[in-house]
Amino acid sequence: MSKILTMQDDNKKGEDEGDGTGLATKVRPKTKKPSLYRVLLLNDDFTPMEFVVHVLERFFSKTGDQATQIMLHVHNNGVGECGVFTYEVAETKVTQVMDFAQKHQHPLQCVMEKK
Repeated sequence: MSKILTMQDDNKKGEDEGDGTGLATKVRPKTKKPSLYRVLLLNDDFTPMEFVVHVLERFFSKTGDQATQIMLHVHNNGVGECGVFTYEVAETKVTQVMDFAQKHQHPLQCVMEKK
């Protein structure tokens, strides 16, 4: 949004005479926070647990303990959250995980959903 400048009319009756200058006001645009998306891993019966831990450490910067906890959650509940990101970051992470899993011939599924 561009800034809006307004000028006071120096010739209005009942006001002090001006010197030809006006009042400049700057309107701040109202920015909306970006929508956030959850990146989720889905459980399957074929992808090794160690591979899932590796994915969580590599693409989501999780510690070994955090990655193991998330992996077990995915294993026990069928789905687990890896992180929450803006749309572009979430989309990139999903693509990276899916490409990496495919490259290593694992059926691991990674999806994103709006939070």
